[in-house]
Amino acid sequence: MTIAIVKYGMGNVASVQKALKKLRYNSVITDDHDIIKKADFIILPGVGSFKKGMENLKKSNLIQLLNEEVIEKRKPFLGICLGMQLLATNGNEPERVEGLGWIDGEVVKIKVTKKFRVPHLGWNSLKIKEDITGFYSDFNNQDCYFIHSYHFKVSNAKEITYTVAYENEMVAAVQKNNIYAMQFHPEKSQTV
Repeated sequence: MTIAIVKYGMGNVASVQKALKKLRYNSVITDDHDIIKKADFIILPGVGSFKKGMENLKKSNLIQLLNEEVIEKRKPFLGICLGMQLLATNGNEPERVEGLGWIDGEVVKIKVTKKFRVPHLGWNSLKIKEDITGFYSDFNNQDCYFIHSYHFKVSNAKEITYTVAYENEMVAAVQKNNIYAMQFHPEKSQTV
């Protein structure tokens, strides 16, 4: 079994691979289309702006490939942080840009009072929203590591698996068919 960690110039690919290695999973950091096609799973991590992330995916001709592998062939997919946000219909960081459109919704700037800071940085508890498989209840009320200034406003509430409270409730994770994604960083969330 091989996991392809998509390399597109947007951050934390090495820490994701290190976490997978600790869990004894075979992974490769790549933008090579043939390797991604042969992989059993695809992970799209990321740190940075929505616009730059989409530009980098386009530059590497990865959008069509990801659509074929994930949407058409239904290969298991995990998006992390920016990798989750890019699934949206569009994002606004720093301006309105079209996303992959796999999950309906929009990525917008976090708005809080002076009592809270942006970016949302640190450990916060997950709150289960939707658990049709029984998988998600194991992580309810578990603390995970977040760092983000924008959040994903998902249109279909049934696709939201976890939320996080940071003055207001925000989407922490989603699932749609073979697509799993999370705003928090599992590779930095220790035993969780």
